[in-house]
Amino acid sequence: MKDILAEIVASKITEVADRKKVRPVEELEGASMFSREPLSLRSFLTLPDRTGIIAEFKRQSPSKGIINGTALVQDVTTAYARSGASGLSILTDQIYFGGSMDDLQQARAVNNIPILRKDFVIDEYQIVEAKAIGADVILLIAECLSKEEVKHLAAFAHNLGLEVLLEVHSGEQLEKITPHTHLVGINNRDLKTFKVDIHRSMELLKQIPAGHSKVAESGMDDTDTIITLKKAGFDGFLIGEHFMRDENPGSAFESFAEVLKTKLAAL
Repeated sequence: MKDILAEIVASKITEVADRKKVRPVEELEGASMFSREPLSLRSFLTLPDRTGIIAEFKRQSPSKGIINGTALVQDVTTAYARSGASGLSILTDQIYFGGSMDDLQQARAVNNIPILRKDFVIDEYQIVEAKAIGADVILLIAECLSKEEVKHLAAFAHNLGLEVLLEVHSGEQLEKITPHTHLVGINNRDLKTFKVDIHRSMELLKQIPAGHSKVAESGMDDTDTIITLKKAGFDGFLIGEHFMRDENPGSAFESFAEVLKTKLAAL
């Protein structure tokens, strides 16, 4: 299978260059949201009344095509937050995932929990954008960034008050963890083939240095898997397609969260 990630990154380089011409950094820094105090996803993952789930709003993906083309971002995300999500993940890539920065801004307008800007960050400009539209956390993908790029971009985000989720997929990529990659996400989905292996999280967990919040990503379709990963030491669980495949993602999350909370209370 062709390397989808490389194709996305090449497209992103052109896209970011075009956006810089339309809206310069100075304009972004003048946005009203740029001066707000970001919320801490790390803190929200530990709150006892929350589930530890970072619930995602995603319309489509390169591997699955259209997942949900009718759901409204404000309706879905408010249901997520109301039912115990610890954070929201909003896709802002338009070409491959059908998202937009407007989706994140709409979610921010009606929610007071941390929001992750889920995109392919390759440039400082995207981090300034993230803060300007109300994001609290940015994603850095180890697969498409060098160790020095991760170090630089993570420090840049940290200095703006944003938290950083570094997504890894192999033991070698753990070397890219820095003091400013506050959360480390282990993606069970191979970004080159998009195949899912839930056991990847368990294999890499023990290699993550202490002091970083640990997040499992992709392929978690049942509450028992969450319980197993939580017992193993994971703090957060990024879940998107499982809820978005439902006609009513908010209701699907609510039902899932109720079962999870009952099981967690029994531990």
